[in-house]
Amino acid sequence: MSQAFAHEEVVVRRGSRSALPLIIAIHSRTLGPAVGGCRLRRYDTWQDGLADALRLSEAMTYKAAVAGLDFGGGKTVIALGMDTDLTPDLRRAALEDLGELIASLEGSYRTGPDIGTGPDDMVILRQFSPYAHCAPEEHGGTGSSGAPTATGVLAALRAGARHVFGTASCTGRTVVISGFGSVGSGIAAGLAAEGAHVLVSDVDPSRKEAASARGYGWVEPDQALSAPADVFVPAAVGGILGEATVPRLAAPLVVGPANNQLTEDSVADTLAAHGIVWIPDYVASAGGIIYALSRESEHYSDEAAQKRVEGIGDTVSRLLEVARSTGATPQRAALQIAKARLNSAS
Repeated sequence: MSQAFAHEEVVVRRGSRSALPLIIAIHSRTLGPAVGGCRLRRYDTWQDGLADALRLSEAMTYKAAVAGLDFGGGKTVIALGMDTDLTPDLRRAALEDLGELIASLEGSYRTGPDIGTGPDDMVILRQFSPYAHCAPEEHGGTGSSGAPTATGVLAALRAGARHVFGTASCTGRTVVISGFGSVGSGIAAGLAAEGAHVLVSDVDPSRKEAASARGYGWVEPDQALSAPADVFVPAAVGGILGEATVPRLAAPLVVGPANNQLTEDSVADTLAAHGIVWIPDYVASAGGIIYALSRESEHYSDEAAQKRVEGIGDTVSRLLEVARSTGATPQRAALQIAKARLNSAS
């Protein structure tokens, strides 16, 4: 993403109850209200949290634009210090502080769960503002976004497979999934049902038993990139693809839900130079936000929202065709599509 500061609005506030730094970065409202998840995590400094919010909110702008959503890009960060004792009382205080801050933006920014937060936290935010998505169904939301995110990644993966291998079928293909959380496990289940040979990896060794019980193979985290495979799926932390790690990649296709997979934008060119097709993360991971906004803001039925999520496959096919016809990387092709829509709207 661009390093220039081009955000419409950035709010940094010290919570009156929690005394924690609260950051809301709004990159663009060109297409509509800004949306982006609420991240609650530890940083060396609050400025690192600000940098995270700026970067992620820009990615959200492009995610929404490429997905065809009438929303802009934003992000929330509640920045914990490395030594902060996050007690239940402090957590609630921080969420109440954030709820007030979101309410003050009067619907121009809307949030949902991200790293460190979940559907139950959205219930607290909704006490102050209706603009917190993915609360549990009994509280008027659509619950965890894990399942639709996995559905969207699978649609992107099939489109990528058709481009790379000539067929969308994953039957008999070996897929390595790095990260066996809620989204990674959903991707694994979908691929296994199609007859793929699934290998999973996670920094939490306790998940090896769960993977084995489902019939998946296991790869140690430090071997996941280099394991022989047809497809590599980053489904955990970002920053996994860099100049030093790309040469280790064994798979010709990389597609997954982890945010900010590239250490820097130029790595997209390095991947292409190594003959690796990389589907931009903000395209592949859009299923959760597409589903939640379709249901909660645009009042789609479950069936219609699911169909819209599956449309990520058509989006990936289109951007790969643009990349093929223009000689651009998929990263540049996706940005071309997003910026064309943003320019048209503005």
